[in-house]
Amino acid sequence: MKKSSIIGIIIIAIAIGVIISTYADSSTYGTFADAQKTEDELHVVGKLDKGKELIYNPKQDANYFAFYMHDNKGKNCKVVFNGTKPQDFERSEQIVLTGRMVGEEFHASKILMKCPSKYNKNEVEVRGADASEVKI
Repeated sequence: MKKSSIIGIIIIAIAIGVIISTYADSSTYGTFADAQKTEDELHVVGKLDKGKELIYNPKQDANYFAFYMHDNKGKNCKVVFNGTKPQDFERSEQIVLTGRMVGEEFHASKILMKCPSKYNKNEVEVRGADASEVKI
């Protein structure tokens, strides 16, 4: 074999190895029940439980935020995030968490929110001088 053929085969093998290792390291989507079964980071999609309190006191600890969330299967779990509370968190329609279970709590390293669109079909938000809201 020629030297250039051997070098080409080595480069292709390295590229395949990089692609496989990137795919193997990526985290997957699951539920809180799936997160209890694994120690790897997992993406959990769900909705904020608005019936329970949000725990955030920036004067005491600005990097502690806790709340309760229902995953897509309906399981409710306490979520702890070591960071500040995201703006308009209560208005989010859907939340995607990246993290892992620690005991009975889900410790999130990232929070992504899907916020409601201000351009809803057939709905226009009108605010008056007294800041009251009317949907037309």
